[in-house]
Amino acid sequence: MKAVYFWVDVLMERVPLVNRWVSEQWRPAAVVPIGETGLEAEANERRDPECVADGPDGTTWRFPGCSIELHPTEAEGYYLNITSETPRVFVMWRPAEDGGQPAARPQTVTVSYNEAGRLMDGGEKVDTVPMPEVLLAWIRPFVAEHYKPEPRRKMKRNDPFADDASARGSAPSRPPRG
Repeated sequence: MKAVYFWVDVLMERVPLVNRWVSEQWRPAAVVPIGETGLEAEANERRDPECVADGPDGTTWRFPGCSIELHPTEAEGYYLNITSETPRVFVMWRPAEDGGQPAARPQTVTVSYNEAGRLMDGGEKVDTVPMPEVLLAWIRPFVAEHYKPEPRRKMKRNDPFADDASARGSAPSRPPRG
């Protein structure tokens, strides 16, 4: 089955810091659904980021044309996210390599706990933002169709005395006297 896509814009914000080593902090501020879904990724290309707010309290940049992909093999990660107390969207971002503006750029947007964990295990910077209700409503039917919990298996107890019959309560046998 092909992946299913939902198109979003990612808002990244720059927050000035009063710190002797770091002058600013970058982080995702929000994921804004743009309302297009579909099967083909080529339908909506990434466009140039635009500055939507700039002031002494910080700067906000909009990165249009990011996609969230749903794959049947990631259904468990989606299930874990949407059944949590506060479902989140995970944004993996990197500093801009060319030194230009904006200084941080989103690379991957996902709603899978498992995928986000793999990205972090690989050393990537992943931050979360609250999941918009429209995304949650889009993910639920996909999870209902594709998530099949693994059947529970009976666990064998690890009994260290299982091979020793005398340890089960009977008295140890004594050698005959004689």
